[in-house]
Amino acid sequence: MAELMTLKELALYLRFTKKTIYGLLKQGNISGIKIGRKWRFEKDAIDHWLHHNMRGAKAHILVIDDDHIVRSLFKATLEEQGHIVVTAGTGAEGIQYAKQRDFDLVFLDLKLPDIDGVEVFREIKSIRPNLLITIITGYPSSEMMERAVKEGPLGVMNKPFNDSDIIAAVGSFLHLIQPRR
Repeated sequence: MAELMTLKELALYLRFTKKTIYGLLKQGNISGIKIGRKWRFEKDAIDHWLHHNMRGAKAHILVIDDDHIVRSLFKATLEEQGHIVVTAGTGAEGIQYAKQRDFDLVFLDLKLPDIDGVEVFREIKSIRPNLLITIITGYPSSEMMERAVKEGPLGVMNKPFNDSDIIAAVGSFLHLIQPRR
């Protein structure tokens, strides 16, 4: 019997917001089963969809986090996968990179030493409205996180995480990047 996931379980599995999953459903990019008024998703079908959509896709990724260890983990993990990774230790540095280079995906910490992460999110979105941004945070229940979610990030990664979490998150997003290239 197929393993079914709820919308909430799928959001956690893919590290997407529920809004992003609804958008994928509406566009016909992922398939789901509606049981009554609730969506269910076959795990095997989702895994196949992920595998099919991430083959050969490499991304240009910006990581903005004040923690050197987090930046190093992202850089080492993703470069080993063939991605091009640029890291920034401050919000201002991240905004500068976003102005100068074309990225496919941004991982943005909310707590930065110079600029509120929500403000960095807004600034980057004003520069590049279609840029995919996912929030990385150690404070998922904070007021700042609530403000960030209202801005509409693609996804959220809660700290702590490891290299396999990073690979899975990027793999989940690659299908969104491919059509834009």
